[in-house]
Amino acid sequence: MLLKIGSNGDDVRRLQTKLGLDPDGSFGPATELKVKEWQAANNLDADGVIGDISWNVMFPGEPSAIAANTPGSFKLENLRGHIPDAVISQIPETAAKFQINNVLRLAHFLAQCCLESGRFTVVYENLNYSADGLKSHFAKHFPDNAYDVYAHNPVKIGSRVYANSNGNGDEASGEGYRFRGRGYIQLTGKNNYNSLAGFVGEDTVANPDLVATKYPLASAAFYFSHNNVWRVCDRGDTVAVVTSVTECVNGGHNGLPERINYFNEFYSLLK
Repeated sequence: MLLKIGSNGDDVRRLQTKLGLDPDGSFGPATELKVKEWQAANNLDADGVIGDISWNVMFPGEPSAIAANTPGSFKLENLRGHIPDAVISQIPETAAKFQINNVLRLAHFLAQCCLESGRFTVVYENLNYSADGLKSHFAKHFPDNAYDVYAHNPVKIGSRVYANSNGNGDEASGEGYRFRGRGYIQLTGKNNYNSLAGFVGEDTVANPDLVATKYPLASAAFYFSHNNVWRVCDRGDTVAVVTSVTECVNGGHNGLPERINYFNEFYSLLK
């Protein structure tokens, strides 16, 4: 779902009616202003763009006309042998639900997932750090220098380093480990698991392993939608765009050459 300046059609009419505007079906400056006002009033990013998050808050449980007509023309058969069949089988439903509605978005998305998950083999965050690894990656969480106490104990490590963050409780609650990274780009934190539940229709807070076992691709697409990464993907197929998408996903440039290669590979197969 993506409605913005220049959009037209039935979804725009529904939006305008909801906002008390004349439903002419054309998304112009007046509609954008009303959208921004509505987003601010609902504690959403007031960017004037209706993406999946805004749509589902405004129309809970009601699919958009765009989502209902997501193109089914992706050349998914060309991906066979390049990514696992189990991943390919998840693409149509994930694309429809999270507005992966063109080849450019799909190629960017798969490239990031591929790198983050070791070519779609890793769905759980590895928290089995040595004392030196903890010091290198999580020093700020160990002001007491208790590295040896936590080393090679993933439950204790996750409970500590993700405590009191993103909706997680304190270290004693164990929620840092319970809501550790899962899925193809490592969805992390109780708040994110709770938000994902609203999109997939299952309680991923009560059963967080669903993110790894049933929704590894959907959880990654949720991250892209929730963080407006699609808007970056839509900028094109250049190295600069892949770099920007990588920054959104990784927070840096880790594995950037491989991500670029994956994007070029998938984009050429899908075009």
